[in-house]
Amino acid sequence: MSTSIPVSPDQPFEPSDAVSAKSLRKSVVAGSIGVLVHWFDWAVYAYMAGTIAVVFFPESNHTAGLLAAFAVFAVSFFVRPIGAVIFGRLGDRLGRKTTLSIVIIGMAVATLALGLLPGYETIGIFAPILLIVTRIVQGLAAGGEFGSAAAFLGEFSPRKRRGFGCSWLEFGSLLGFLLASFAVFLLNLAFPEETIVAWAWRIPFLFTALLGVIGLYIRLKIEDTPDFEQLKELQAVSHAPVKEVFQRNRREFLQTCGIEIFMNVTFYVVLVYLLTYQEETIGFDAGRAALLSTLASALGLIVVPLAGIASDRLGRKPVLMFAAIAQTALSVPLFLLMQVGSDWAVFVSTFGLAFLLAIVLGTHAVTVVELFPTRTRQTGLSIAYAVTAALFAGTAPYLLTWLIGITGNALVPGWFLLVVGLVGVVTVWTIPETRGISLIKEQDLNTATVRLPRARALRS
Repeated sequence: MSTSIPVSPDQPFEPSDAVSAKSLRKSVVAGSIGVLVHWFDWAVYAYMAGTIAVVFFPESNHTAGLLAAFAVFAVSFFVRPIGAVIFGRLGDRLGRKTTLSIVIIGMAVATLALGLLPGYETIGIFAPILLIVTRIVQGLAAGGEFGSAAAFLGEFSPRKRRGFGCSWLEFGSLLGFLLASFAVFLLNLAFPEETIVAWAWRIPFLFTALLGVIGLYIRLKIEDTPDFEQLKELQAVSHAPVKEVFQRNRREFLQTCGIEIFMNVTFYVVLVYLLTYQEETIGFDAGRAALLSTLASALGLIVVPLAGIASDRLGRKPVLMFAAIAQTALSVPLFLLMQVGSDWAVFVSTFGLAFLLAIVLGTHAVTVVELFPTRTRQTGLSIAYAVTAALFAGTAPYLLTWLIGITGNALVPGWFLLVVGLVGVVTVWTIPETRGISLIKEQDLNTATVRLPRARALRS
């Protein structure tokens, strides 16, 4: 039988407000390290797609090999929803810490295996088959990473600084991209192309596995979030979170899908596809394109936390709406500027796109965390993020490469981002302002089976 918990509007209960500074710092590192490992691996794969095409696929047609490498990249996205269901359900039933530890093990093992795989010349058709297997394992783990880390950081952060706290999730992803682009830059600087193809391409993947071991150690040392512990104490943990999301949180799920389409597609176009675009379409050499991507990621490291702070002060909606409108208006002009081909034009256009992306990155996670109740938060976030990544983001590099190939229009990515910006505008318009709300919501309280006389919570 459910019972309610006394409400004290003048002193609302928020477990994460009582978290010590030391615990908060540990939670930020633990939440960010796995995201860093994940995106370092994925960025290295994307940045070295041309080399991977040579190593793992027949060399008869370079374009076909490049498309095959991007197809493997996309296939791994399609298994993300499976990982999201598995790890989202696990996290909402057993806790955030459990899934944070499992997913980083999966990522480290898959990355190590990829770094040790023999190429097509050695084992023939088994090379691309084994490559696909490693990316599937990576995709399953990735399906649980965002929901686990976002719920973990959101529930550990004080409500007045939750935007800033959640922004460190994407700080970790950008740092992963920064390290990946810098690693590719160093590879091109230190080795000739023949050496990279022969063996040096393995170095970044083996380094990622080491980072995964460090991340696992950190995550095993943390505690679960105060909000989830509170839910357990209330005996309000959901036993069927997937079913509950689609029965009771359909609106929040669809809104999260819209926000994650906006973020995910922009992310992959700007930080994954753009480097290949600048090499293949603009004519930049690989080293300069990688260096430019490194500088763009460094800009994001500054802007992302500032966007999180802005969302704590101004609200989630104004910051996200600004980014959505700006992307809609500026995407095509920025890609048009890039066609000039000079260093300054490519520099300005790349940094303009990176700046808009960083605003979205600094705000989207806290926004979607605050939409869901604690009972279904990790499941809802994981599935929405994974489905949108699989359907829209993972296919973006392949789709854009194909569209440019058949149309000959170099502005295709700009129009693509314009449409995505419109999706952002419409979605942000529909969501409520959630800045400063309690993460223990009415849906959590209405399912509580015990009474805690001292607990105070807002029912909104």
